[in-house]
Amino acid sequence: MERISEEQGGDGSQMPGLASRLVAVFFSPGRLMEQLAEQPRWIGALIMGGLVVGLTMALIPVELFLGANRQIALERGAEFPELGERAIRAMRIVIPLTSVLTTTLLSAIIAGLYTIIFAFILGDEGRYAQYLAVVTHAWLIALLVGLLLTPLRISTGNAQFTLNMASFAFFLPEGYFLNVLQALDLTQIWSTLVIAQGAHAIDKRRSFKSAATILMVILVSFAMLIANFI
Repeated sequence: MERISEEQGGDGSQMPGLASRLVAVFFSPGRLMEQLAEQPRWIGALIMGGLVVGLTMALIPVELFLGANRQIALERGAEFPELGERAIRAMRIVIPLTSVLTTTLLSAIIAGLYTIIFAFILGDEGRYAQYLAVVTHAWLIALLVGLLLTPLRISTGNAQFTLNMASFAFFLPEGYFLNVLQALDLTQIWSTLVIAQGAHAIDKRRSFKSAATILMVILVSFAMLIANFI
């Protein structure tokens, strides 16, 4: 487990504690990515990310998730079964735990994907631990903003409420293109740009612009895939 206090690096510099890194990822991400490239700390950020997403899902009433699934079933002409009180109580535990496990697993997978793309395919200098440290810290942006949006999700009755690109395209008719914009969460874009800064910090030959372009293409590709299911 990483300590909250500062840690001494191998080169004599000090790695800020987890609390300081949490602030830095919002207000000085460039410097933080430089530090993480030199001393890749990821355990604390990974645990914090899991706790934040678990808390977020625990605060959202189960009925909102059930209502969304019921609406999807009705739109597809299917029946949605009524759940008993025991099942609903179980979901209050299962949903947060599943979210924690999913976020943790995705962090590891996405970091591995970026390692393959940058280090193996494109020939950058970088190790999996470095990319994992960058991803786990950058994702704290989206996860913490998601926690702050929880009251809005509850008040609007929309458990999937996000700040996304579709907010700026209200004039577009419903359809695939609008779905793509809905899948492009603004906080995910923010996190992706911070990861691009991390890729630049890991290997200075990789410019921020180049890394950002590559990562944004990947993000948009995922959004295009997800749009098929919205």
